[in-house]
Amino acid sequence: VITMAMIADSLQMNHATIHHKIRLLTGLSGSDYILKVRLQHSLHQMIHEHRNVSEAANESGFKDLSYFRNCFKDEYGMTPMEYLDRLPARDITNLKKTIKTMKQRLIAMLLSFPLAVVVLAQPATAQADFVKGADVGFLQGQERRGVKFHDRNGKERECLELLKNDYQLSAIRMRVWVNPRGGDCDKFALLAMAKRVKALGMELMVDFHYSDSWADPAKQPIPKAWLGHSFEEMKQDVRNHTIEVLSLLKANGIQPRWVQVGNETTNGMLWSVKTNERGWEVKDSLGNTIITHSRGHIKTEPRQYAGFIRAGYDAVKEVFPDAIVIVHLDRGHRQSLYDYNLDTILKYGGKFDMVGMSLYPYWAMEGHPELNADDIISDCIKNIRHVSEKYKCDVMIVETGYEVDEQHPEKMEEGRRQLARVVRESRNETGGHCRGVFYWEPQCLPGGY
Repeated sequence: VITMAMIADSLQMNHATIHHKIRLLTGLSGSDYILKVRLQHSLHQMIHEHRNVSEAANESGFKDLSYFRNCFKDEYGMTPMEYLDRLPARDITNLKKTIKTMKQRLIAMLLSFPLAVVVLAQPATAQADFVKGADVGFLQGQERRGVKFHDRNGKERECLELLKNDYQLSAIRMRVWVNPRGGDCDKFALLAMAKRVKALGMELMVDFHYSDSWADPAKQPIPKAWLGHSFEEMKQDVRNHTIEVLSLLKANGIQPRWVQVGNETTNGMLWSVKTNERGWEVKDSLGNTIITHSRGHIKTEPRQYAGFIRAGYDAVKEVFPDAIVIVHLDRGHRQSLYDYNLDTILKYGGKFDMVGMSLYPYWAMEGHPELNADDIISDCIKNIRHVSEKYKCDVMIVETGYEVDEQHPEKMEEGRRQLARVVRESRNETGGHCRGVFYWEPQCLPGGY
């Protein structure tokens, strides 16, 4: 069975670049094209080789029969048995020809056709697959509170549909927590949103925090159920949680294009800090957070941090071999930060397909009067080029936001200018290696950014 991993290894290219190049050649994403070939192959197995549905699914690389049936129904509008029952005998010959053509095209394109290999092997300069997306993790809570969304004409609209059709966003990013209080951002909340994303034909990014609540550079709280576990036990926790969540999506016919293993893991993963009654981190007299439990802080446990990244990576690939696995760090303008973190991951056996960056000029300038927004953006674009060249991978700005103050229109206009610049330069001035920009919570009412 051909997988994106096999193709990437054979051409010595990263997953993101392979996805992009196959889209240029076929008009489909790499995973969509291979899925189509697998489904065609399953029909060949049933019609020509006289396999039953279960055998055909297994021969075509589908280990989960339920997932196979869901994919088949999405592609053909009916179950495998319904399809075969309705297929006239004269159409079987045509179907065999179609299957043969699809398989020959894939093999020729990826393995033997020299021109295609040249196109695949060359770095992208045009960004045909540049993604504009949004993180809307607060949306379900807003909807429960009765928040409504309206377009420029005042007409009430469903939020995701509005973002897609009026603002040309093509992807949605959703966070997932382990055992959150009240169920916000748990695996079932993710599934509900993922179904809406799929129904609109948008693509999905899953953002694992590996925490019961927020994980960020100031804290990476160990889930309550994992406290006291050893490093090896906690690696298994990461693996089990990742597989559990992704398998739930898979069972419902949903395939994320990207999966983040950790959220802003600048200082590592799975280390808890002292917090106050509101959940905010408490700092000492020097302004540092007070670590209470740690299994993967990058400074004290670099090998374990890389081990957690690798555990998440392998778990993702076990469920979705073609998913693009992202390591996500903050402060995209800080090259030294990325060198230190990514070098650490690779030194100790971690893996990733793509690097995700956060870019918030508004917050980056706070407490740093020597900085200005345009220099921060310039440094981020420069860092994207640096990271993609040094680590031979693509990059995506998976979080960005800009100052919002409706009482000061000039601030609103400046934010729009900065965002437009980020999108423009990410797309056109990174050698084709920045694959997109995601705005963080654009549907929220103004407040900070």
